[in-house]
Amino acid sequence: MTDVWKPSVTVAAIIERDGRFLLIEEETSDGIRINQPAGHLEPLESLVQAVIRETLEETAFEFIPKALVGTYMARYVSKRTGKTVTYLRFAFCGELGKKYDQALDHGILRVLWMSRDEVACCPNLRSPQVLECIDDYLRDHRVPLSFLKTDPSVVGGHHV
Repeated sequence: MTDVWKPSVTVAAIIERDGRFLLIEEETSDGIRINQPAGHLEPLESLVQAVIRETLEETAFEFIPKALVGTYMARYVSKRTGKTVTYLRFAFCGELGKKYDQALDHGILRVLWMSRDEVACCPNLRSPQVLECIDDYLRDHRVPLSFLKTDPSVVGGHHV
């Protein structure tokens, strides 16, 4: 039997305040990049749990997801390693909650707020999906969180 191909599942948080978006500056294998608070889905968590966790780890802010903005699939080839990965990104919009006094995740250099136009002019976005997610958010793309179903078996419960 051959190996089954699987995309790498990621989540991203789109947080807007006064026309500016919360972003992070991070060190990557391809250099310093700008991204939404984002990261990989981990075992035993739902997509919503993942975006809450990633936002807290990368910004020290609590994130309250309100809707799914979109899903995005893209193929990425590292300029440094030549490795190819396909990412399946779930982008959520929501609100910031409490700020915690904690260190940011390894590789996160700083948290910043940028306008849509500043993001569009940024030469070092982590991927084109950073701006695409913002544009979809500004177009008012929203899917209720109730559309996302997670069986209890995924988050440590028993299969129903």
